[in-house]
This record gives sequence, C-alpha cells and structure tokens, in this order.
Amino acid sequence: MVGSRRVTIREVAEQAGVSTQTVSRVLNHRPDVAPETRRRVQEIIDRLGYQASNIARSLVQGRSFTLGVVGWGLEYFGPSRTLSGIEQGASELGYVLLLSLMRQPWDSDVGQLLRDMLARQVDGIVWAVPEIANNREWIREEHSRLPAPVVFLSMEPQPNLSVAAVNNRSGGRLATKHLLDLGYRNVGLITGPLAWWEARQRQSGWQDALKEAGIPDEANLVVEGDWTAASGERGLHQLLEQRPDLDAVFISNDQMALGALQAARKIGVRVPEDLAVVGFDDVPESVYFHPPLTTVRQDMVELGRCAVRELGVMIEAAQQGEADVEPNTILLEPELMVRESSGFPKPKVQVVEEAEKKRDSTYGMR
Repeated sequence: MVGSRRVTIREVAEQAGVSTQTVSRVLNHRPDVAPETRRRVQEIIDRLGYQASNIARSLVQGRSFTLGVVGWGLEYFGPSRTLSGIEQGASELGYVLLLSLMRQPWDSDVGQLLRDMLARQVDGIVWAVPEIANNREWIREEHSRLPAPVVFLSMEPQPNLSVAAVNNRSGGRLATKHLLDLGYRNVGLITGPLAWWEARQRQSGWQDALKEAGIPDEANLVVEGDWTAASGERGLHQLLEQRPDLDAVFISNDQMALGALQAARKIGVRVPEDLAVVGFDDVPESVYFHPPLTTVRQDMVELGRCAVRELGVMIEAAQQGEADVEPNTILLEPELMVRESSGFPKPKVQVVEEAEKKRDSTYGMR
C-alpha cells in the first residue's frame, strides 16, 4: 500500500487508463471486460494495495455482502467442518458471515431466529442444521415468504428447495458392499438416531447392499445408537447377544465405531480376525484407532463450500432480476477409505464352509 492513506478507485482507474466503472467490473468479476484490460487493472490493484469499501459496495449494489448461517453442534466433527467450508466459500465470493446457533437441532420454532437474521439484511441464508424429526415443518409456511434465498444442508431433497447433502444412502451401501465383497455374510448395523434423516439414509444403504447380495435384512442385525462412542459400545454388546454369528458390522459414524472397538477389545473379540468393522465420517483420528478404521469419508468442508456457491448463484440471479431461479439439489458422493479394521478377503473355500456350517446348525435346531 502507498503510505497509510487508503487508495481510491479513482486512482486505480487513472493509472490503468480506464473508467471507474471498468475497475468496478473487474472487482466484481463481471464478464464484460476484455482479458488484457482485466489483467492490467488487476496488476494495478495489487501494486497499490487497493481494497474496496464494503460499505460503498453495499450502497451501490443494494446488498450487504453478508450471508446468514443457522447452525448447531459446532463441538461435533461434521458441523464444525461444514462451517469451515461455509467460511471458505463465503470468503472466496467476498461475503462475511452472520452466525446464529440453535440450542436444540430438533427445534421447529424458528420464526424469531429468522426475523432477527433478516433484520440484519443478509443477502442469503445457509441452513446448516440437519433434518431431524419435524424440524423442517416451518418451511411449508415460511419459505415462500422469505425475502432472501436459502440453501438447506443435510435433508431430504425436495423439488421446491435448494439442498446440498452427502449421499448417505450411497455411503451406507458402499460400506456394506465392501464387507460383503470380502466374504462376510452376517453383517450387522449400528445406526445413528433414526429421527435423523442421515441415519435413516445410511440404514437404507445397508439394506440396499444386502438385498443386492440376496441376504435378508433381519431385525436382529440392527441396533440403534445415538452417535456417541458409549452407544457404539452398548450397541456392539447388544448385537453380539442378538446374533452370536455376527462376523461384520457397519457402524454409522466413527465415534460409535470407536466405542464398538473398545467393547470388542474388552470381551476378547479380535478385529478384524473375529469381527470386521466399518465406520462412517473419516474423522482425522480414525487412522489412529486400534486397528486403523476402514470408514466412509464424507467431505463436509466441500459440502459447506458447495452450499455457499449455490447460494451465490441464487443471489446473483436475483440481482439480475431473474425471479424464478430453478432450485437445485447437490449430492456429494462419499468415498470408502480401506484400512485394517475390515480385514482381508476370505478364501472362497472358507466362505463355503461357513455357509455349510450355518446351514447344518440351522437344520439341527429344527
């Protein structure tokens, strides 16, 4: 920067030999600027250290360049990583954030929260609270009346809403199919709380994989958890009581998987020799679990960035007078991270022998 004085847009324009309107177009990434002109103006902006005034920009464009974010549970891995992505996406587009945290994620009375946020003149809202029970009921009455566009995270896609979510069903299928492909046949499931849309989707993925393999999804193969390590520990004990022949388990998040690994260690069940385990999330610590955890990776940072990019498109369309913007659904595909906890492919002879042993045992009980 030249001295300590704020450089003006007029000075940039004079040195570049263009109008102040052209400098403004470059600053706002408008397409109607010749590449050579854009390069020359940007070089002078960088050399002079010019910084646009957000207040002036807001007055000129009739925007606050502020995005509202409604969130919850920043002490947890997923929500905190999502917020990081939202912040990155907002910074890339030149927005600042106004964050409001809900005390309980299942609260559906959000009228005052919305009024407070809209009173701050936000240009758009990222609704970063997961779908739980009926906490989306307010949408039917409020959404169409909102003066600002909204992108919703982690909920059932709907034709009239813009939604960004991880394909949890695909992730559940990916985890379960991995275990089936390794030769395991008695694959249990510890779900998250089934009031959560994400937990139900992961269970549906487990069911899909079993159905494709011709294996029934029996009720005694499923235990409901609550996302905590303690519920994973309890869940594994319950599963083994219900199904002593259990040889693998898909666990709907890594925290519960950590608890299940602890339970297995305490009762002398070896992982993966006696029981294969796959989690979901790919928290940074999962590679240091004992044994390192095979898990489904969901990129929550990218989810947050995608939501902001979609919101930016909606805001720009509104600025250009395009009233009827087509709602969009973005589904991010998860990725399987294979480590030691799921074991190695069983020889076909062993799979056949185990199937015959189970069949003989079943006949003996008749």
